[in-house]
Amino acid sequence: MKRPEPVHIVKQRRESLLRSLVDGVPYIQFLGVEFDRRGDELTAVLPFKESLIGNPVLPALHGGATAAFLEIAAIIELSWSMLWDGVEAEGTLPGGPLKLPKTIDFTVDYLRTGLPRDAYARARVNRSGRRYASVHVEAWQDNRSRLFAQATGHFLMPPGPGA
Repeated sequence: MKRPEPVHIVKQRRESLLRSLVDGVPYIQFLGVEFDRRGDELTAVLPFKESLIGNPVLPALHGGATAAFLEIAAIIELSWSMLWDGVEAEGTLPGGPLKLPKTIDFTVDYLRTGLPRDAYARARVNRSGRRYASVHVEAWQDNRSRLFAQATGHFLMPPGPGA
């Protein structure tokens, strides 16, 4: 019987996978989006900064920054869930640059004003096949039950290994 890996090795591998996904998209660093990982669950965090304000009179987060934040959360969650089983079963990270899903369409519902504070988002993969995936994302600020935006996206999946 094979001994389970030490927990620090497993955590290190998971963090390396997440880091390789996030570091592969320069726009994530530009916006300052971070990810909080708990097991296989990811929460995207958009730390507030003045450059994210679209309407200084209110003040409110820019709709484009909100949409980009939601799309980033969806793509990273989809990629994370796509790679999770392989990384867990094989114990190794995929070699070479990771190919991310391509957006087919992305519909955002702005439910209320995004306030000048940190924002959080969680994505849920509704369907993921070999060629196509559907993802739903919800974003909140102070209260998880008071969403300020949500989105649904459809994505073209990258070819699998050996394709």
